[in-house]
Amino acid sequence: AAASYTDSSDDETSPRDKQQKNSKGSSDFCVKNIKQAEFGRREIEIAEQEMPALMALRKRAQGEKPLAGAKIVGDFPCINPPLPPCPGFPVFAWKGESEDDFWWCIDRCVNVEGWQPNMILDDGGDLTHWIYKKYPNMFKKIKGIVEESVTGVHRLYQLSKAGKLCVPAMNVNDSVTKQKFDNLYCCRESILDGLKRTTDMMFGGKQVVVCGYGEVGKGCCAALKAMGSIVYVTEIDPICALQACMDGFRLVKLNEVIRQVDIVITCTGNKNVVTREHLDRMKNSCIVCNMGHSNTEIDVASLRTPELTWERVRSQVDHVIWPDGKRIVLLAEGRLLNLSCSTVPTFVLSITATTQALALIELYNAPEGRYKQDVYLLPKKMDEYVASLHLPTFDAHLTELTDEQAKYLGLNKNGPFKPNYYRC
Repeated sequence: AAASYTDSSDDETSPRDKQQKNSKGSSDFCVKNIKQAEFGRREIEIAEQEMPALMALRKRAQGEKPLAGAKIVGDFPCINPPLPPCPGFPVFAWKGESEDDFWWCIDRCVNVEGWQPNMILDDGGDLTHWIYKKYPNMFKKIKGIVEESVTGVHRLYQLSKAGKLCVPAMNVNDSVTKQKFDNLYCCRESILDGLKRTTDMMFGGKQVVVCGYGEVGKGCCAALKAMGSIVYVTEIDPICALQACMDGFRLVKLNEVIRQVDIVITCTGNKNVVTREHLDRMKNSCIVCNMGHSNTEIDVASLRTPELTWERVRSQVDHVIWPDGKRIVLLAEGRLLNLSCSTVPTFVLSITATTQALALIELYNAPEGRYKQDVYLLPKKMDEYVASLHLPTFDAHLTELTDEQAKYLGLNKNGPFKPNYYRC
């Protein structure tokens, strides 16, 4: 049953129902408003100033053309502000997509007459899942998959374990550079940004429970602690749990603190971390949001029942009201807070995009037989290369090993400096 829902926002026509053409007369795209193309181009030019590695890689690629002949289909979360199609690249995405819109957009990218992708660039595994489900024959011509998220990588390992992964896949999520910046440093900033934009709250003295102490959880906890919040952590992994304790956070079960906390933040990559039972027991005006995966962490579906009233307060902010008048503040309907309610720093996108590009180049150009039908980590040399391309931004100067030091450590003077299993 649908919940009672009041919404003060304007009812806009779905981009799917609009007939739009770009300056070249093409209609092979679907965005909210193609008239914003000029604005989008200026936004891209501003962003390029904070993307030193990607710009360096682009300059190098102009001469070498390492992806000549590649036909890449990609799936990325929509990022504020929604940018229009880049010249020659059909884009199907807009902010505020419904779930049906989301899968429609993915299908429009894949199911194109006369076009067959030979590389997949995925974030969350949804695109890979869709092709497996709807167009499995496409994998005959696909050379590889590049995946950048915790959840997407988990799905790939499941496919591999079941013997169902039919092409090589590159796990760039566990590249140290990507993981630290996209998961730790990015979330350390965007958690505060998203909460401020949506709720205008102060953080000092607020009681917060962060579910999960992986890289995302570590970033969120560090930011909130620095702002004076009282932070609790829930965790299933004893190693991450011990880290939380050593960092000064109280390790609890969610049930132990659910009645007293002011904010609940999920960062697990799991599903149904916050259940209807938890939601029923929350105090009045508790803020609930997700920094983890998709919209699965908070059981939002359980709130869409006749006895509860949904009130749209502002964009991405809903009050869910119980019969006794108690209300919770649900952000982005349980979707990712930093993608829905704030922005991802451009410098972080430079790191993730450069890592993805190098992974695509590696898989696409690899000689036959180098990579089997399995999941691989990005070679450590490339991981270090991504970091080195960003150092000039900080006027940072690397120390170089002497011949004697390199021999002592058993390393090449130019790296890699760590083994491929190194994760810190």
